[in-house]
Amino acid sequence: MLTRRQFLFFSSIGAAGVLLPGTASAMMNGGGMGGGVIDPPPGLLFKDPVENPNISEDPDMVEVHIEAKKPAPYSINGVNANLSLYGNYPVSPDYFFPGPTVRVKKGQLLKVHFKNNLPMSMETNILGHHRYMTNLHYHGLHVSPAGIADNVMLSAMPGESLYYELDLSDHEPGNLNIYHPHIHGTVAEQMWEGLSGALLVEDPDTVLAGYETHIMVIKDLKLSGTEPEPYTSIMDYMHGKEGDIVTVNGQVNPVLNIRPGQVQRWRILNISNARFYKLSLGNHAMYLIGTDGGLLDKPYPQTEILISPGERVDVLVKANQKARDYKFRSLPYSRTGMMSSPTITLLTLRYNGPRSAQSIPSVINPNAKRLNIDISGLPKQTFVLSMHHGKGYINGQTFEEDPYTIMSRLGTYEIWEIINQSNMDHPWHQHTNSSQILSITGGDSKYASLYTTTPSWKDVVIVPKMGGRVTMLVPVMHYTGMSMFHCHIVEHEDIGMMGIWDIMPMDEPPM
Repeated sequence: MLTRRQFLFFSSIGAAGVLLPGTASAMMNGGGMGGGVIDPPPGLLFKDPVENPNISEDPDMVEVHIEAKKPAPYSINGVNANLSLYGNYPVSPDYFFPGPTVRVKKGQLLKVHFKNNLPMSMETNILGHHRYMTNLHYHGLHVSPAGIADNVMLSAMPGESLYYELDLSDHEPGNLNIYHPHIHGTVAEQMWEGLSGALLVEDPDTVLAGYETHIMVIKDLKLSGTEPEPYTSIMDYMHGKEGDIVTVNGQVNPVLNIRPGQVQRWRILNISNARFYKLSLGNHAMYLIGTDGGLLDKPYPQTEILISPGERVDVLVKANQKARDYKFRSLPYSRTGMMSSPTITLLTLRYNGPRSAQSIPSVINPNAKRLNIDISGLPKQTFVLSMHHGKGYINGQTFEEDPYTIMSRLGTYEIWEIINQSNMDHPWHQHTNSSQILSITGGDSKYASLYTTTPSWKDVVIVPKMGGRVTMLVPVMHYTGMSMFHCHIVEHEDIGMMGIWDIMPMDEPPM
């Protein structure tokens, strides 16, 4: 629970952070926690993230290089910044914001050669953790959490390398995932400074093959001179950092052309540390066709889609309005107390070119269904989220001192209930296995309705503030090992709102 002093502190930030249209800060894409409007002018033509080339000639394998580097100069809206970025050296000498997209297929073996080229320094951050030790987490992949797969216990000091092999035989195709650091205590800083990228598991053969498709990685940032604004107090962690520069694929308000009558597919990823986005496209419906875990049975028309850090959505957009420019925006949303985020223009959609005649398909993935099983006798896990004294807790335990640990048996289903006792929303993320959401109490009613009625698979779900709760059905399938669950406001993960999920073999019952 937030103390009265902390609540008043957050409220004062909100009151002081209002931006009005037309101010210099707004024109530079400035932001604040107290509402207002961020409406930068249309920028350069939209670009998809750079792709990471596959160096393997084996059709059953994808092999890539990923290197983390700091400082990595990058120009954001004409402003030069020294960030921490991923590249694919020695394939290319360049580094990218966001990192190069890794593209794989179900059934392939993904091999990753990872190099830590962050500064050779023993410097620690204000939490006392080594700033430049790092690793990779493959957020969203249904792969082993052990060995050299998605094992977040692995780490590399500056100058060291790690090697990963991820078998995608059991991962469902057609979803967008993330790779990012996962060293406890430094995740927030490293992601804030630019270390993250998209990992796409391609579709099976579907009706979507004929649509122009784009990946949109949404990331905010704030600069202090040419450097990312540093973490200077525990309140940066308690609240979670939000930046005054909001980018799509590293661009500020890029212009995306669409032909009149055309249907485009947008695969959208929120890779921000703490900022939530309530997506809206002026005068247009967004047809939701996929979520964190893959494709849905059919399109679900939406006027707004709320997306928290770590969540992904897959939408179709049809250019069926008058030919002009339309703003793809984030609408105000209050994730903390009474404060609302500003309205932010993310992208400008511009009608341009010859007319097309495409339609929204009626069926996407006929195999997508909500599970229909008797849950009355299933094992139940309860998680209570709280914050106080500069730390995050699960069931009263903080990760660094005494991590809350659960044990599950492979080949079963479980019911998880997550209860939020704090004054801010928490995006709950579990590794290894996605879930289906049974109920959401509190928070945004459209969000709750969407994910409790559609055949969505989720590995991130918003647990609403002030007593909100989520109940989910969790399949514990295919893999044993030490997995994790945590808040995906990554600052909260760093101050302890994370636990251990020990998945044991079928013949070894949980204690």
